[in-house]
Parts: sequence; C-alpha cells; structure tokens
Amino acid sequence: MKICRSCSVAVLGTAVLFSGCAVGPDFNRPEAPAVGGYTRDPLPGGTAAAGIAGGEEQKFVSDRDIPAQWWVLFRSPQLNALIERALKNNPSVQAAQASLRQAQELLYSQRGSYYPTVQASLASSRQKASATVSPPLNSAATLFNLHTAQVTVGYTPDVFGGLRRQVESLQAQADSQRYLLEATYLTLSSNVVAAAVQEAGLRSQIAAAKDIIEINRKSLELLRRQFAVGSVAGLDVAAQEAAFAQSQQALPPLQKQLEQTRNLLSALAGRLPAEGGEGGFELAELHLPEELPVSLPSKLVEQRPDVRAAEEQVHAASAAIGVAVANMLPQFTIDAAKGGTATIFSQMFADGNPFWSVAANATQTIFAGGTLLHRKRAAEAAYDQAAAQYRSTVITAFQNVADALYALQADADALKAAVNSERAAKVSLDLVTKQLQVGQVNFLALLNAQQTYQQAVLSLSQVRASRFAGTAALFQALGGGWWNRQDAGAQATQVDSDRR
Repeated sequence: MKICRSCSVAVLGTAVLFSGCAVGPDFNRPEAPAVGGYTRDPLPGGTAAAGIAGGEEQKFVSDRDIPAQWWVLFRSPQLNALIERALKNNPSVQAAQASLRQAQELLYSQRGSYYPTVQASLASSRQKASATVSPPLNSAATLFNLHTAQVTVGYTPDVFGGLRRQVESLQAQADSQRYLLEATYLTLSSNVVAAAVQEAGLRSQIAAAKDIIEINRKSLELLRRQFAVGSVAGLDVAAQEAAFAQSQQALPPLQKQLEQTRNLLSALAGRLPAEGGEGGFELAELHLPEELPVSLPSKLVEQRPDVRAAEEQVHAASAAIGVAVANMLPQFTIDAAKGGTATIFSQMFADGNPFWSVAANATQTIFAGGTLLHRKRAAEAAYDQAAAQYRSTVITAFQNVADALYALQADADALKAAVNSERAAKVSLDLVTKQLQVGQVNFLALLNAQQTYQQAVLSLSQVRASRFAGTAALFQALGGGWWNRQDAGAQATQVDSDRR
C-alpha cells in the first residue's frame, strides 16, 4: 500500500512539474499594416496599350490569387523547361534545402530533452590494494578483479519551461529556413525570367543594330555614287563613312552582353558556360500576361517568404528570452542508477551484489557576476533587433510592390511613345533618303535622320523587354504564389502539427 502511495505521489509530482507555465513572453504574430493600397494614388484599371507585340494593355485585378508556377503565364515552353532545370540543379537551392534539413534535425535533437536519458555501462578492472589501510573487499584480499554493470537514468524536469522555450526557438528557426527556401525558389525563378527577357531584348537590339548598319551601308554606297558624278562633296562621303563605322561600333558591346547573359542563364540552371544548351529566347516567343493579380495589402505579409522568415526570427528571439529567464530560476535534476558489482563477472547480480540509488537535486545560482542578468538583457536586445528587422522587411516588401506597379504603368507609356517615335523616325528616314537621291536635301539631313532612327529603334527594343521584366518583378514582389504549390501546403500542415 505504501508503494502504491509513493507511486501516486511521484506521478502527481511529475504532472505538476509538467503543467508549469513557460516563463518569458508568449509570441503573438505582428498585425499587417493597416493600409488599403500600395501606391499614393489610386491604382488605375490597367496600363496603356501600344500597337505592337508585347504592347498589350495589362489589367490590374485586385485580390486575385497567384499561381504557383506564375512564369507559365508568359506561355513559353522553353522558359518553363529552363526554370524547371534551374530549380532542380541550381546550387543555391540545394544549399537552402540542406540548411532546412539542418535546422529540422537540430529541432528534433532538442526535443529529446523532454525525455529521460538512459545509459548503460560496464566496467572491469584488476586492482591491488595496499594492506596498510582497510582492504576494500569483505574477503580482505588485496589483489582482485572488479566488475561493475549499471543502468543510469537522468531527467531534468522542465519546471519553468526553459526546455520548451528552447524547442520553440528552434522550431521558429526551422520555419524561418523553410521560408528562406521558398524565397530562394522565388528569387531563382525571377532571375531566370529576367535573364531570359534580357537575352531576348539583346537579340532584338542586335537585330536592330544590324538593320541600322545595313541602312548606313546603303546610304554610303549612294553617296559614293553621287560623289563619282560630282553631285556631293568628298566631305559628305567621309562623314557618312564615319557614321557607318559608328553604327558598326555599337554591335560588339551588344554581342558581349548577349554572351554574358547566356553564361548567366547557364549558371542559373546549374551548368557551366562551356556546357551551353541555355538561351535562344526571342521577344516574339514571349507573351505578355494581360491580367495581373494584385494581392490585398493585408495578405502581402502572408505571401512574401522573406517577411515570413523575418517573422519567425522574431518568434525565435522571443522564445530565447524565455530561455534566459528560466536559466535564472532554480534548476532541478533527478538521477537514478541500478546495477551490480562483484569480483567474479557472473556474480554481479547475485545476492548481495546489486545496488541502486535515487537522487534529486535543486540548484539556484546566487551570484555569477551578473552573467545571467546580462544574458537576459542581451536576449531582449536581440528581440528588439529582430522586430526592427521585421518591420524593415515589411516596408521593403510594400515598396517593391509599389515600385513594380509604377514601373509597369511607366513602361507601358514609354513603349507607346517609343512605337510612335520609331514609326515617325522611319518615315522621316525614308523620305530624307529619297530626297537625297534626287538632290533635294543635303547630307546633314540624312545623318540626322539616321541618328534619330537608330536611337528610336534601340529604345523600342529596350522598352519592350522592360515590360516583360516589369511583369516578372511584380510577381516576385507579391510573393510568387508559392503557397499554392502542393508540397508547400503539406509542409505548412507539418509545421502546424509540430507546434501542437
């Protein structure tokens, strides 16, 4: 009966120890900024349209969800395949995945502190004791063998929740790594789209530069024929030769940028430049998404993986304060051991040889030079730092969206103007060329028309590419739709289960 009562007391005591509240602050998720939009002025219904491929009007659709694979909206199978290879082979993704696994294993290892530690040991020795003092054995023998086998159990009751706070902190760090992995996916896919658009834009600019070179070559041939019959001066021919050479000079830098961009695409796909196989994008093969989802501002902090990662860092810092507080309070340990010892190996557990012990210990640090207090203050300062970094990340996220929205509108207006400018410059160049053939204008008019057309053509190619790049930037700024990926949903469910 006494044994049963002792067991009941032990069970009740353990339950009381486990039911204690964890010291330190309980984490509460920060609220989303109370704003109704991203820009100072109300967002228009859509962008301007230009009469050219890639110049379609884009409509802003409020509170529409973003697909997980948002890049498919550009309707380029080549781009889809490249991003798939990049997500599979890029070393930055593999490094982020390894960081997540590391954080999860550290979390699992810390959870082991909830349970008792059980160890088994076996020791054998041969000893010769001095006969001057009392012999250690009952037989009075001074030369003997000694064999000891025992099992020890150690347990640290989590009275003030310090262990739970440590697990909570590591859980938050693991969640932060999971969101950083999502940020890596998003950044990589966005970089691939940007590089593909840049390559397509450079190919367009190179084609335009070659056309301009051809126009200058034909003009030079015309002037040389006119010089042969005395219709123009040699100075005009020399000036056109200089313009022709200048148009040729613009081509190598574009070709250099193209090769560097192709190298970038190879690197993003996890390949060496010499392996090749990447690139070959053309603006004509990309389609501009005509409906752009614009998430509600209240949802942005949920969708941006960098914001979620920063939030979990605040959570981890909050839990670390609880750990520091718990370390200032009494620490409890329970140890037990059971085993046997004998001079003959087979007799360790014979009658009289087994032993056992149970011990409980409570320790309170009275003086440590202020170490524990300053560690607590350091944890509080780390929390303030993490909270400030979180607010900075949120502000940057809203800024990114606002910048992308303004850029889309400005690029659409710029493209419309660039189309009109290129068409007007081409008409002017054609007219001046015809008038020069019949001697109605001088060479200076031709040179001015060529320069105007050259600038208009290159500007048009650049702005066309900017509209595609700006669209990708908006998807990236809004978070990229990672939450709609099936495995991301499964991971979120696992995290919620782990926290329970």
